[in-house]
Amino acid sequence: MFELFHFQTRDTISESKGPNRWDWALLPLALALLGIFAFAAMQMSRPFAVGQALEISLDPLYLPYYLLRTILRMFTALGFSLVFSLVFAAIAAKYAAAEKVMIPALDILQSVPILGFQAIAIAPFIALFPGNLLGVECAAVFAIFTSQAWNMAFSLYQSIRNVPAELKEAAQIFRLSGWQRFWRLELPFAMPGLLWNMMMSMSGGWFFLVAAEAISVAGQDIKLPGIGSYIAVAIEARDGMAITWAIAAMLIGILLYDQLFFRPLLAWADKFRFEESQGETAQQSWLLDWMRNSRLFRSWIARFWRFTGRGLAWFSIKPGEVSIQGNGRFRHPAWTKVWDAILLLSSVYAVYRLLIFIHSDVGWSEVAHVLGLGMLTLLRVLLLIALASLFWVPVAVWIGLRPQYSQKVQAMAQFLAAFPVNLMFPLVVFAMVTFQLTPNIWLSPLMVFGTQWYILFNVVAGAATIPNELRLAADNLGLKGWLKWKRVYLPAVFPSYITGAITASGGSWNASIVAEYVTWGKTTLVADGLGSYIKQMTESGDFHRIALGIGVMCVFVMLLNRFFWRKLYLLAEDHLR
Repeated sequence: MFELFHFQTRDTISESKGPNRWDWALLPLALALLGIFAFAAMQMSRPFAVGQALEISLDPLYLPYYLLRTILRMFTALGFSLVFSLVFAAIAAKYAAAEKVMIPALDILQSVPILGFQAIAIAPFIALFPGNLLGVECAAVFAIFTSQAWNMAFSLYQSIRNVPAELKEAAQIFRLSGWQRFWRLELPFAMPGLLWNMMMSMSGGWFFLVAAEAISVAGQDIKLPGIGSYIAVAIEARDGMAITWAIAAMLIGILLYDQLFFRPLLAWADKFRFEESQGETAQQSWLLDWMRNSRLFRSWIARFWRFTGRGLAWFSIKPGEVSIQGNGRFRHPAWTKVWDAILLLSSVYAVYRLLIFIHSDVGWSEVAHVLGLGMLTLLRVLLLIALASLFWVPVAVWIGLRPQYSQKVQAMAQFLAAFPVNLMFPLVVFAMVTFQLTPNIWLSPLMVFGTQWYILFNVVAGAATIPNELRLAADNLGLKGWLKWKRVYLPAVFPSYITGAITASGGSWNASIVAEYVTWGKTTLVADGLGSYIKQMTESGDFHRIALGIGVMCVFVMLLNRFFWRKLYLLAEDHLR
């Protein structure tokens, strides 16, 4: 029913093997992109020693170079995030024993602040590439990876779990092996949602860019050439004009990779939607049209996928190996019990080590204080996610049902999602000092500013997959207003909403470190909460309390996901069955 890649044959294109005018149009663009990124890659690997100053100029003439370095880091991290997501989702969705470990681990990874990952990764990467800037670059790429990968992995996992039963039956009838089923059914089915979440992950990388590129190690501050470091220096200098230039550079960068990367992919992924005719509602991309008209490009792609098809055939099911219904895998009950016992013993040991750490290093009164701060942040997260959902779910459904409009708002939505909350500090500090606003209330919206877009992007992707036949049937039955939303739209986008809400919730906890502790020049505003606690302990260098704050945040996120979001997620799965 699905195939991973296909370019439609055009009768207007000659069958001769020579290049046509579309090839000559694409060639300069392809060579320019290769040359620019090759230059940026060379700049990432040059001699460097810890303590050596890397000057960041606020002159806007340097911004194109900084933008290039930042985008290269983000796309490198996106590539690794995609590979991680494919492996993680395939294993977690197909093996129940692995799922018991991997999904809680994903909850933990999602809740660990980027500062925590950075503290772990910097020293090993620098040791891996001594005397070379590549070690610091790898640490920055890894930090960006941690802001991208978890969202993509969970989205793909959720999509694989929610493949309709009739498609699974068709895969059995066609005798597809597990490998073939993943590439020919599950991944194509998940492609629209995965692409929207890749865009969201790119925006998430922008959101935490300052922390990723402005690195502190061994008492030294390392600011890699990039937009994040430019913003950090501008904030330190209280240079409002430099921040304005940074915003303009971000907007240009997002528009460029939207047109050259995401827009062609979304237009190509339209064929995976559950409707036979798309007509004028299909996504459009001028670059994809050029590629489809390019004779050489189509020839290269055809050869590549013929080779890939032959590779997939190696994993096909041989005649007589299975029945048409397929054989279920036999799992001995004893193995399941042993695995559960191992997980239980590991959990008991972890709790034992935690109790020793609390008793000897931080004290129970400090734990009670941090738990209280965690409850304050929890209330903020739940309230803000609820308010964001009430607003963005209807908007996202409206956009998703009208792809011609989604193309117009796509780049702007990416820009708003990518907008680092640090850039709002001047306005926030000015407003709160001028009007004497309470930080505990008015700093809270900053937590959801960059994470609410997970809800928007996921629901847009879910609404875009609603079959046109279902919408026509609802119209024929005369469903209108709230009844139509209750019976058609909300049930259809509910699984996608849960995915977005889970990632938005985890991202909000992470963003609390930035949102609850705002600094502009010598002015600092602090809201009571777990995020500001971690930020203050990080600045003071109290590693025991940093570990306590991060650990409590992980526990809150895991409990919230387990007893709230997970219940809703299982409800969504039952609805699809």
